[in-house]
Amino acid sequence: MIEKEHKDVAENGKGPHVIAIALSGGSKSRHIVKWAIDKFGAEGPVTFRLIHVFHKITGVPTPMGNLIPLPQVRFDIAAAYKREIEWQKNEMILPYQQMFNFKKVSVEVVLLESDEIWTAISKEISKEGIKDLVIGASSHSMFARKIKGQSLSSMISETAPGCCTVYVVSKGKLEALRPSEGETHRSSIEYDSSAVDSTNSSSRYTTSTLDPGSNSSEYSFASSHVTTTSFDSGSTVNYGSNHRRNNTPESTSFEPDYGKDIDDSLSQGLRSAVSLQSISENTDSWFIDQVPSVIDEPSSSRSHSVSSVEEQKSINSELEKLKIELRHIRGMYSIAQNETQDATRKLSDLNRLRHEEAVKLKQIKEKEEMTKEIARLEKERFEAAKREAVYARECAQREAFQRREAEIKGARDAKEKEKLKTVLAGPMNQYQTFSWEEIVSATGSFNQKLKIGEGSYGSVYKCKLHHTPVAIKVLHSKEGAKSKQFLQELEILSKIRHPHLLLLLGACPEQGCLVYEYMENGSLEDRLLRRNDTPPIPWYDRFRIIWEVASALAFLHNNKPNSIIHRDLKPANILLDQNFVSKIGDTGLCTMLNLEPSAMSVMTLCTDSTPVGTLCYIDPEYQRTGKISVKADVYALGIVILQLLTAKPAVGITNVVEDAMKERRLMQILDKDGGKWPFRESAELALLGAQCAELRRKDRPDLQTKVLPILERIKDVAEKSRDAADGILVAPPSHFICPILVDVMEDPCVASDGYTYDRKAIELWIKDNDTSPTTNFPLSNKHLIPNYSLLYAITEWKSKRKFRTQKSTNH
Repeated sequence: MIEKEHKDVAENGKGPHVIAIALSGGSKSRHIVKWAIDKFGAEGPVTFRLIHVFHKITGVPTPMGNLIPLPQVRFDIAAAYKREIEWQKNEMILPYQQMFNFKKVSVEVVLLESDEIWTAISKEISKEGIKDLVIGASSHSMFARKIKGQSLSSMISETAPGCCTVYVVSKGKLEALRPSEGETHRSSIEYDSSAVDSTNSSSRYTTSTLDPGSNSSEYSFASSHVTTTSFDSGSTVNYGSNHRRNNTPESTSFEPDYGKDIDDSLSQGLRSAVSLQSISENTDSWFIDQVPSVIDEPSSSRSHSVSSVEEQKSINSELEKLKIELRHIRGMYSIAQNETQDATRKLSDLNRLRHEEAVKLKQIKEKEEMTKEIARLEKERFEAAKREAVYARECAQREAFQRREAEIKGARDAKEKEKLKTVLAGPMNQYQTFSWEEIVSATGSFNQKLKIGEGSYGSVYKCKLHHTPVAIKVLHSKEGAKSKQFLQELEILSKIRHPHLLLLLGACPEQGCLVYEYMENGSLEDRLLRRNDTPPIPWYDRFRIIWEVASALAFLHNNKPNSIIHRDLKPANILLDQNFVSKIGDTGLCTMLNLEPSAMSVMTLCTDSTPVGTLCYIDPEYQRTGKISVKADVYALGIVILQLLTAKPAVGITNVVEDAMKERRLMQILDKDGGKWPFRESAELALLGAQCAELRRKDRPDLQTKVLPILERIKDVAEKSRDAADGILVAPPSHFICPILVDVMEDPCVASDGYTYDRKAIELWIKDNDTSPTTNFPLSNKHLIPNYSLLYAITEWKSKRKFRTQKSTNH
């Protein structure tokens, strides 16, 4: 009846008949799929839908075994993990898809993510309007789990829509059936696996005896019931005589890996079918021969003797029994024929599958041989590469060791970054505030011996403040503390930091005092003019200083949200430390403007009715119109470039250089104290300086896109020339110098203020102090983090310096 309804749906429906199969992916899922294919595969246009439900993904596992919740994981990592899970599930379902493809049956795969398997399956069945659902009930499958006292298969059966028929399969056989509401039997019918077994069903019927007093209709009903049950259960039934029932072959699952066992079973099935056929034919002929004799015998007896009513009834009863038995034998013969056809078909499929497996096995062997050959060649290559690696390692063992150490230290440094973020967390004051008593005490009551400079706005003293060498700028009057220039310089230097901008350590705003880092070599102007018999600056250091000044100006111009124009760039405001690293100071005349950086080179930024700055360094258009832009600093940079090349005063220097370039005597006007100038780079730098010093703003090149690339290339040439110079020791970079020792660090460590110090010096400092030796701000903690990357760079620099020293000594 159920099979007939499936066929009607498939014939009358708009599309093919859809059969849903719920799989757990376990070892017993193959039996469920095979049963469904055998049951529904031959019904016509059928589409199978494989449904697999897996738990919701709530987190991403880590290599340590932890589970990170999805909200805490980056979106791309979570998406990649979900795609990996989906790929694994599809790989798990792939063997079952291949079973359908082998049978040339349409199949679809549906992956559902839910914590309640029965609910997800029920929703999918309802949404797609599926009428048949096949689930498993094996002890090793997902359907054997207990939920609230019930098995998972029972939960799925109860929650499935009423219009859907649920088949529960165990070990390749139908164990239970929950019919749909449209079927005749609406109650849930469960079959014991032994009841579905064909051998036991046959045994119960063949071993039963017929009671002479029983009604013939009852036997007919029993026979019909047995036959119907056998067909509806979808199992294979074998009927035989009493003495052959123990030899009846069991129904087995069709697996390609057990071809020999299946051949034996199918052969036994064929032999049983032939024996049944012979029994049926013999029984039929016997019944035909005996019935007339049984009928005729009472007639002849009546002619000679008197027959009683009881004998007549007995004869009729025996006749009915023989008819019933004949019908059963014919039914068994029909079933045997069907089984013989099925066995023949399965045997043909098995032979074809065996042939395909043999072809595949041959291909696998060929691939195996090929793989062995490739492995042999790869092994030979590996041995050759191994020998080369050993030879290279022996030749450069020390260098490889240093490289490995650098990688290990770099990895450690990366791990320590997180700690450094915690150390540096927390609000910071804009600048350190010093009391007037501290300023007076540090300067020795403004001792004239400590004065290192004096300008129109105040005097500069060199002293030590909190054990740190500093330069203190003191305004001439207290009213100067309220001036616009003082407040502007304090605001700008307290908010911005750059390696080539003078570092503001603190201030005393009430008395108009600014505390800067001390620059040992004074101003660039004093070094160019060689005041106090100071040594000259080599040409390669001048090239580097030009690049450092230009990079600091570009940083000011690109400051956000407000761009900054220095307005007073000149050699006197460019200071040099002990390693001749330049830093721009005196930002009191700077202008902060709110303008997008993309508009700097083409728009007027500000209008000032009273232009300020130093004569010969002020932009001519700014002097004439009062309109200032970032091109004003480009003009001043051009004058500084020409002065670094010639060491001549700024007055008329542009005309002097242009005339020399036209007359091709540029090398004659270059500063002789700079050494042997390279002609190509010097001419390129002179041309760039002249272009920056053009009278019209629109004729000057852009600092960021035009000037800086040229200066950076020239700086690289200068550094290579400096390193190749014989007898000249390379000065250490500024970040190699400890702010406390003012010398190259031996063991660099990062403190909580973000600066790097020598370990011994900073440990001695924090032993007696709770403030930063550089900024004088309070230290959030006293933890030190090793800077392995910087230590490796310092070690490499020292080895190169030692090599150059030895080479110079030998010469």
